[in-house]
Amino acid sequence: MAGSPAAAGFPAGGPVSALEPWPDTVEWRPVSRSLITVELINRASWVVVLLAGCTAGWVLTEFWAWPAAMAAVLIFAVWRSIVTVRAVKAWGYAERDNDLLVRHGLVIRRLSIVPYARMQFVDVTAGPLERAFHLATVQLHTASAASDAKIPGLPPDEAARLRDRLTALGEDRAEGL
Repeated sequence: MAGSPAAAGFPAGGPVSALEPWPDTVEWRPVSRSLITVELINRASWVVVLLAGCTAGWVLTEFWAWPAAMAAVLIFAVWRSIVTVRAVKAWGYAERDNDLLVRHGLVIRRLSIVPYARMQFVDVTAGPLERAFHLATVQLHTASAASDAKIPGLPPDEAARLRDRLTALGEDRAEGL
């Protein structure tokens, strides 16, 4: 049948969800679990700064709200740490023939589909903490700022491979425009 999903090259029944395109044909790659450690260290450093500020306020003013603020900071930090672990596990990317898929998010899930021909340039960045854990982030830039996608938590060799492949595919696909 001409209008059926199978005729268009999709599996029978079409996509299951707008956030899971053709699940039988997409092989998702996860980001490194070391990103969890990097994110938790970042969080811990902010918690130490906030607790130090609350402690200084408590010592200087002896106001009863400072210990409550410290407890709130600790509770929030524990909650965000749990969310961070789950959020890192939600990151994934998949390379297809004509585009790159990037997904992330827990409550608000996001699926970005970036056609290779629309890529203008690819950045690879790594801060000091990321470098200490042998991680890098690949940032894709397109003509539309809203469609930029990034893939954090990649080992440097995978980030370099992905950068080189995306650049080559972007140049190859853009020649026909």
